[in-house]
Amino acid sequence: MREFAPLIAFKVRSYRFQWPADVCANWAFEMETLILGWYILVETESVFWLTAFGSLQFMGTLIAPWLGVMGDRLGRKIVFCTMRAIFVVLALGLMTLAFLDQLTPSWVLVLALLNGMLRPSDMVMRQALVGDTVPQSSLANALGLTRISMDSARVFGALVGAGIFEALGIAYAYILVSAVYLLAFLLSFGVTNTHDYATKAILAKSSQWKDFKEGIAYIWSTPAVLAIMALAVITNLTAFPIIRGLLPYVAKEVYLITEIGLGHMIATFSFGAMIGSTIIAVAGARTHSTKFMLSNILLWYVMLAVFAAMGDKFNGLISLFVMGIVHALGMVSMSVILVGQLEKHMRGRVIGVRILAIYGVPIGLMGTSYFINVIGFQGTVNLYVALGIAVTTLIWFKWRKAL
Repeated sequence: MREFAPLIAFKVRSYRFQWPADVCANWAFEMETLILGWYILVETESVFWLTAFGSLQFMGTLIAPWLGVMGDRLGRKIVFCTMRAIFVVLALGLMTLAFLDQLTPSWVLVLALLNGMLRPSDMVMRQALVGDTVPQSSLANALGLTRISMDSARVFGALVGAGIFEALGIAYAYILVSAVYLLAFLLSFGVTNTHDYATKAILAKSSQWKDFKEGIAYIWSTPAVLAIMALAVITNLTAFPIIRGLLPYVAKEVYLITEIGLGHMIATFSFGAMIGSTIIAVAGARTHSTKFMLSNILLWYVMLAVFAAMGDKFNGLISLFVMGIVHALGMVSMSVILVGQLEKHMRGRVIGVRILAIYGVPIGLMGTSYFINVIGFQGTVNLYVALGIAVTTLIWFKWRKAL
C-alpha cells in the first residue's frame, strides 16, 4: 500500500485532473457503445451490421500514430482537449437527430465512424500522459489506477445507460451521454501541456514523418517492444472481438434477454476487470513479470472458451466476472512493461503505433459475422481461442530471451 498511497492522494497535479476526466470519458464511451449497439441489433436484426458498428469504432487506429506524434510535438493537452471537444459535438448531433425523429441505423454508423476516428487515440494520450507525469517507480500503480477509471466507468456506464435507454428512449439517454462528454472535456483543461527542454530540442530538429519512421524503427530494433506489439495484435484479433462486439448478440440471441441484461453482462465483466486493475495498482512493481502477463493472457483465452459454453445468463455472468479479472491482469501488465521501457521523446509515437494493433478488432469482428453463420457462436469462439493460444505460445518461444 505504500506505493499505492501517493496515487490515491493525487500528488501529481496533472493526474488529479486526468483521472476524473478519464472516468467521465469512459462512462460516456460505455453508455454510447451499449445504447447504439443494442439499437443497431434491434433495428437491423443482423449480426453483420452489429459487427460493422463495432468495427467502425476502431477505424481511428489508422491515424493514432500521427496523433501520437502530434502529442509529442504540440503537447498532450492540446490534442486531448481537441479530441474530446469533437466527442461532445458528435454526441449532440446524434441527440438532435433522435429528438427530431430522424435517427436511422445509417446515421448511427456514420457517427460511429467519425467517433471511431478519434477514440483509439484517446488511449494513446492517456498512457503517454501517465508516463510524462508519474515517477517511474510508481508507473505500475498509476497505470493500474488509470485502468480502474476505465473499468469502474464501464460498470456504472453500462447499468445507467441501459436503464435510461429502456425507460426514456435513445434521445433522452443521449442528453446524459452528451453531458458526461462535456464534463470530460472541461476536466481535460487541467492536464499539463509541458515538455522538458531535451524533448523540445529533439523534436525541433525533425519532421512529423521522420518522427513516425523513427517510432517504427525503434519498435523493429527493440525485440522486447516488438514482442509486446505482436501480443497486442493477436489479442485484439482473437479475444477483444468477443467481449467488445458480440455481447449484444449473446444477450439477445443466446440468453434471450433485453438491454438491461446486456448491461448486467458488461457491468459484471467490467467489475472483474476493476478488481484485476486494483491488484495491479496495489501490487505495483511485482506485476512487471513477463510470465505474469503471459499467464493471464492465456487464462483469458481459457475463460473465453468457458463463457462460450455457457447457455444461460447466470453461468455466463460468473465466467464473465472471472474473465474480467485475468483480462485486466494481462493487459495492464502489458502496458506497464511497454511504457516502462520507452524513452520520453519516443513515448507518444510508439504508443500510437501500439494502438494500431486495435485494428485487429474490426478484422476479427467481421470474421465472427461470417463464422457465426457457418459454425455457430460457440464454434467461432473456440476457433478464435485456439488461434490465440497457438500464436501467443509462438510469440513466447520466439522472443523469450528478450522478454
